[in-house]
Amino acid sequence: MSGNPLAGIENGQLVQELGYDDDCDEALRAAIVAATGAELLDEDTDEVVDVVLLWFRDDDGDLVDALVDAITPLADHGVIWLLTPKTGRDGHVEPADIAEAAPTAGFQQTSTVNAAGDWQGTRLVSPRAARSK
Repeated sequence: MSGNPLAGIENGQLVQELGYDDDCDEALRAAIVAATGAELLDEDTDEVVDVVLLWFRDDDGDLVDALVDAITPLADHGVIWLLTPKTGRDGHVEPADIAEAAPTAGFQQTSTVNAAGDWQGTRLVSPRAARSK
């Protein structure tokens, strides 16, 4: 992988990673670290972050709950990148489930990208943040 496929993640930003497991894409993680110039923060950080990188699989529980939990450390105009396994991969999350969960948790879906070999990324922002850009 060359570069960071997740738009808007840039040098100097703080990125918190939630849902990390053995199946996460190490090349994508390394690209984000290279883009920001800082290590990824774990779920125990007390920092206010610019981006939450949320790895989520179908059997990880309730997506709305995971998104609501991800809001806590997020700056007012922060972004959640929801990373889910692609179609046909173990743990795939249906796009309709994301489309339903995002507004329930207070987010608007702005784009979906091919994030890594087995992962797609869905960019979520608060509707207020989307209007101010």
